[in-house]
Amino acid sequence: MDARLLDILVCPICTGPLDFLKDRQELVCKADRLAFPIRDGIPVMLEEEARQMPAEEVEALRK
Repeated sequence: MDARLLDILVCPICTGPLDFLKDRQELVCKADRLAFPIRDGIPVMLEEEARQMPAEEVEALRK
């Protein structure tokens, strides 16, 4: 994932920052508890394509 792209991408729901999870190929919005997939190097920034994250998973990322 291109670092410049990561600098400009925000959550499409709350416009908050996203965290890149390289091992899962996801962009995570901790505020909305959504994980947006990255397919073939392209972020899919659609709410209906995002995975809802359990609160425990988000908390683990904050540590």
